[in-house]
This record gives sequence, C-alpha cells and structure tokens, in this order.
Amino acid sequence: MKTKSVPLFTNINSNSKSILGQEPKEDHSKTSVSLSRKQFVRKLSLGGVALATIPKVFSQSQTNSLKRQYSSPNNNIQIALIGAGGMGSQDTFAALAHSGVKLVAVCDLYQGHLDKAKERWGAGLFTTRDYKEILARTDVDAVIIGTPDHWHKQISIDAMYAGKHVYCEKPMVHSLEEGHAVIDAQRKTGMVFMVGSQGLSSLGNEKARELLASGAIGDINYAEGFWARRSPSGAWQYNIPDDASKETVSWDRYLSNTKSRDFDPMRFFRWRNYRDYGTGMSGDLFVHLFSSLHFITNSYGPDQIYASGGLRFWKDGREVPDVMLGVFDYPETKKHPAFNLSLRCNFVDGTSGTTYLRIVGSEGAMDIQWDKVIVRRNAESFEADPYLAAQAHKLSTDPKEKRKQMKPQEEIVYEAEKDYLGAHHDHFANWFNAIKGGASVVEDAIFGYRAAAPALACNDSYYENKVILWDPTAMKLRK
Repeated sequence: MKTKSVPLFTNINSNSKSILGQEPKEDHSKTSVSLSRKQFVRKLSLGGVALATIPKVFSQSQTNSLKRQYSSPNNNIQIALIGAGGMGSQDTFAALAHSGVKLVAVCDLYQGHLDKAKERWGAGLFTTRDYKEILARTDVDAVIIGTPDHWHKQISIDAMYAGKHVYCEKPMVHSLEEGHAVIDAQRKTGMVFMVGSQGLSSLGNEKARELLASGAIGDINYAEGFWARRSPSGAWQYNIPDDASKETVSWDRYLSNTKSRDFDPMRFFRWRNYRDYGTGMSGDLFVHLFSSLHFITNSYGPDQIYASGGLRFWKDGREVPDVMLGVFDYPETKKHPAFNLSLRCNFVDGTSGTTYLRIVGSEGAMDIQWDKVIVRRNAESFEADPYLAAQAHKLSTDPKEKRKQMKPQEEIVYEAEKDYLGAHHDHFANWFNAIKGGASVVEDAIFGYRAAAPALACNDSYYENKVILWDPTAMKLRK
C-alpha cells in the first residue's frame, strides 16, 4: 500500500502530562509527547486528513513522526553498578549518556568483569566482589543491579535500606513469594526504585497508550505477543572465559542464597539456563511484553495463567524450555473490558528473529514496537469500490445473505524520528528525573511486580502442569 507523505508530526506539548502519565516537575531530560484526544485529532487534520473525531477511515496509509526533545539535567548523580555482565554494562552505558551522571564503583563476582570495567570507565574506579562494600560508600547515590535474577530481591532491599536509589533489571524478583518484600522496602525507605524493562518508556508505547485511550481501535478484546531468536547468544549461550575458576569467580558468594554445588562455569556464565538463578524465557522476555501491555492498557494483570512448551532444540544441559506458549485471562476493570492475551517465545526460530506486541480492538488493531506503531482500522464505507458496494447492497437486501461482510483496512503509521535516542535512554531519564525530585516513575516496585508475577506464574504453570489463579489487585495467588 502506497504511503502518503504528511507534514512533520512532532507530538510535542509541554503543557500535557509526562511520558509516564505523571505531572512533570521541571524535567530537563525530556519533553512530554502525550496529546489529549482533541489535540490528537487536530494533529491528524493538519497532516492532511480532515477529521472531527478519532479517525474511522483513513483514505490511505500515512506516516507520522514521533519526536522527543532532549536537554541536559543540571544536578550530578553518582552511581554504582552491581553485576557488570552484558545487561548491567549496557545499562551503565545508557546511564552515562546523561549529563551529570558519574560512575564511581563497580561490583561483580568475576574478576574479568571488574578488570573490563576499569578499561571501559577508568583505572581509578573502585571495584569489589562484595556488593555490601558498594552500599557502605557515602559517595554512591544510586545503584544499577544487573545480577542474575536470584539476587535481585536481596540486593534491592539492602540498597534501599542503605539509602540508595535502585535501578533493578527485570524481572524484579526470582519467584512470586519475593515481590511484597521489595514493595515494602520501597514504601518504608522512600527511595526511588525503577525496574529495568526499558521498553516501557518508549515513544511507541506512549503513542499506543494514547491511541487506545482515544478510541482509535475501539475496545480491546484480545492481545498477542511474540518473541523469537535464532542466534547462539539469543539462546543464552554466553561466552565462558578461559580463566573461569574458583580463583577468578566468587562461587560460594554466588550460591550463598541458593543450593550449594561444586564449581560449574556453565551455571555462572550461562545462568539463565538454570532454575536456581534465572527465570527462563518468560522472566527474560515475556516480562517486557507484560510491562508494555500493562502500561498501554492501565491493567493490573491477568487473573488466570496457563503455559505450555518444551525443550525442542537447545539440549545443552539447560533446565528451562526453549519454546513457551502462555495464555492469560484479563478481567474487566474500570480501566478496560475483559480481554485475552496469548504470548509465544521461540529460541528455535529458523528465520531472522521476530518481536511484536499486537492489541486488537472492536474497531481495529495496533502493532506496537518501541519506536513504531501501526494502526489498522476497518473502513466503514464501500461506496469507493463498486464491487464492494454491490456486495454490500446484496447483503443488506437478501435475507439469506444477512451476515457481517468483509471490509477493507486502512492504516496510519507512527515512527520515531532519526534523532530519537531510544527507550533505554528515556527509561534512565525517568529514573534520574525522579531521583532529583521530579515526577515519580511508573515502573516502581508495584508495577514491576505486577509485570513480573504473570511471567513467573508461567513457569509455575509449565512445571506444575496446571492453571495458576492470580489476584492482580492484591498481588497474590487465588485458591
């Protein structure tokens, strides 16, 4: 379908609410892009489509630009990294891209990661294998936790009680039983706690949230998500260093909150493959989709969870499946009607790897990526096509043909502009802004637990072969 060029759609409104739906307090890291329903309609009409309400028919495909404006924060924040592997290091690069942020310390249980940290960020960096030495430092304002999942809860709680703000990688906890302890610690300490599902802060998610609230696809009734990978690294086949040993790895400390075992570099460097340390495909990938879906729909989560799957290809000693399917029932709330969700994840993908979240409504559907949203709606008129018009007339006059007819679809596309720095950058901007007294973050401990819980319940359903009943409001299992 041919795309029609339209004037630049910047989506900038300094008087509207912030990206996360909170009232801003001098947020110098970004400019809000939320638009009211009336402003959204006006922007579309300026783009060449004259509309009095949310568009019901798009004459042809249109592409609109999504834009974020950036400026530097004024105050310095000193951070430390706990867990300097792949994701923790990427988080640190994203954090240091913000002005006024300084890395002062790094903790990791593998000496090679500490040596690499000094190469990357300076020989004068304080490094240690004991995270409590980080928390005891008075020059650390906030910590990034990029450890394996089984350490998320305890380090987060210890850090908040030590007076440190926390950015904790997803999922927030390793099991359903751990969530409320982190929530209580955030509530009692008042520290800013942010879960690292960075896609939540994307322009794509924000636009999808706005479009759904404006009625662009009608009432939600179904959603689906898919995440596939085919590369060795995508199957958690992380590199095992040649010098891996009990001298270079603090193995006993790594296992101190779980089962004792003989040294096994596979369990340390490829930890996602093992249930004692990781949370499988759902904890690694489904949680991203839950975070985005809950942000877009204002949902607290499903009340019924069922998962299936299997270990189909990566038979390398791992304990978790490489194919997982999840089915979730979302109850009706004041924010949204009841709807169903299906999620799929595949590490045996023979194509190029695919990721998407699709929300289907009564009047259309949205395909959502972190930097792009495609809205498709059913056209309401057949007059432009003589054949369709004739068929519509036949259906309306012949009692034997009284059934719903197929209608053509039109689409509108929103894409981030080239200067967009990405969801990872924006997620840290939100955290830093909150630390400096700005709007509170959305992905706090409560939001993070509500996104993690159905992902963790997927594992319980898979291993126990049963439906998991969940209370998304009270955040506890139902009998």
